[in-house]
Amino acid sequence: MRDTKESRLLLVLLIAIAFALITVDIRGGRNSPVDGARQAAAAVFGPVEDGLSSAVDPVGNAISAVRDSGNRHSRLAELEKENAALKTKLGSDDRTRSRLGQLDRMLKLAGEGQYGIKGAQVIAIGSAQGFSWTITIDVGANDGIKRDMTVLNGDGLVGRVTTVGPDTSTVLLANDPDFTVGTRLEGSDELGFASGQGDRPLRVELLNGKAEVKKGDRLVTFGSESDKPFVPGVPVGVVSRVDPSGGGLTRTLYVTPYVGFTKLDVVGVVVQGPKKDPRDEVLPAKPKPVPTPTVTVTVTPSADANGNGNGGNSGSEDRSRNDSSQNSSQNDSSQNDSSQNDQQP
Repeated sequence: MRDTKESRLLLVLLIAIAFALITVDIRGGRNSPVDGARQAAAAVFGPVEDGLSSAVDPVGNAISAVRDSGNRHSRLAELEKENAALKTKLGSDDRTRSRLGQLDRMLKLAGEGQYGIKGAQVIAIGSAQGFSWTITIDVGANDGIKRDMTVLNGDGLVGRVTTVGPDTSTVLLANDPDFTVGTRLEGSDELGFASGQGDRPLRVELLNGKAEVKKGDRLVTFGSESDKPFVPGVPVGVVSRVDPSGGGLTRTLYVTPYVGFTKLDVVGVVVQGPKKDPRDEVLPAKPKPVPTPTVTVTVTPSADANGNGNGGNSGSEDRSRNDSSQNSSQNDSSQNDSSQNDQQP
């Protein structure tokens, strides 16, 4: 057919009719008006299609094999991915057990202090706020978190909430130089203020410059008005060094915190403070002192101590002479026996 205006018009008309039939067929579903024509065409062209299919089977099988090969490679890649995921899951069992242990300790601490907490997970360390000691946790305003709430874990004080988003929050850690918390000394109730020093121990200024304090004493949070930003009784740390008292108005202590700020994972935000101050009840049990083994040395008196030093030596010499005499006698007896044997015929 030549490329004329009439042929182009006929082609457009055929295409329009084809689209119309497709539309009618789709809308008709099972009751399509062209279903009869489709069945008639299948009856006429079915044998032809079957013959053509038999003729091109080798080619079709080859193409199918290539396609299936791709599918097999995809399946192999999928299996390798599943295997890697399984290995990751098996490898994370230790981490899961660690988190369960952290959660158990935190719930125990919260129960002893009667703190209402919202559990959270650390999802980032050192947020974009700068070079301050901060963490980002996966709870926010939608979870009831507000600014200036106490954050703790199973070991003690972690920090306080400074920024709250819809689903995340930023926590300023207790070792940050901009962090300050009121503290109370166990037993004596001496009050002070602890400040962070980065990776060094906390610096605590006791209000009483003549306070009696020693290495190993422990501190807890004093608490704030309306429990914000700090609830009372949360363990802070152990005194590691005490500056000599210089007669000043305050006394400086250095405290090793209970919390390891470089390995935080599971934490809790205190959303409800205790009804009463737990005082020192939340502090961990003191380690039992290890008894120092006593070594008893028993000294056995020597011969010289009894004044028999020479006598002891004389006795030894006498025994030596007796042994020599016995040996000489035995030798003489042996010689006599030999002489008697020589005289016998």
